Amino acid sequence: MRVTSSQAAKLLRQLNDELRALQLKETNSSSFVAAIQEDVESVRPEYNFKEMRDSQAEVECKIRKVKHAINVFNTTTIIPDFNITIDEMLVYLPQLNAECATLSKMRDAMPKVRVSSGYSGGGNIIDYKYANYDIEEVGRYYTDIAETLAKAQTALDLVNSTIEFEINI
Repeated sequence: MRVTSSQAAKLLRQLNDELRALQLKETNSSSFVAAIQEDVESVRPEYNFKEMRDSQAEVECKIRKVKHAINVFNTTTIIPDFNITIDEMLVYLPQLNAECATLSKMRDAMPKVRVSSGYSGGGNIIDYKYANYDIEEVGRYYTDIAETLAKAQTALDLVNSTIEFEINI
C-alpha cells in the first residue's frame, strides 16, 4: 500500500486504537464474576485465549511494519531547501524552537533594569542589571530564526503530505 507520512501516522493511530480495544476486550472478558446462585455458563462472556493472542499479535505486527516504514522514510527522505533528512529535521525543529524562545526573551529585555536588593537596609546604593548585547541585533537574529523555523515546518509538512512510500501490511 502506498501512503504519505501523514496517512501512515493516521494508520498507526488506528492500529494502536485497535490494539487498545482488543486489550480492553481481553481484560473485560478473560475473567468474570458470578454470584454463587447464578448459572456460571449463563453469565460467562465469550473469550478465546488463542484467538485473542492471535488477533493482538496480528495488529502488533502491522504496527511494527508501519513504524519501520515510517522510520525508513524518515531516514532516507531529504527535505528540499534544507538538504537534511526528515529525522534530522525532527531534531532541528526543537532546536530552532528553543533558540526562538531564548532570543525572544533577550529581544524583549530592557537595556537597563533596576534590581531589587532583597532587603531594606536603607542604603543609598541602587543596583542595575544591564543587557550585555545589542537588543536590536538580537531582534533581527530572532526574526531570521523564526523565519527559518516557519520555512522548515512548511517544508516538512509538504514532504509529509505529498511524498508517498510503500508499507507492506
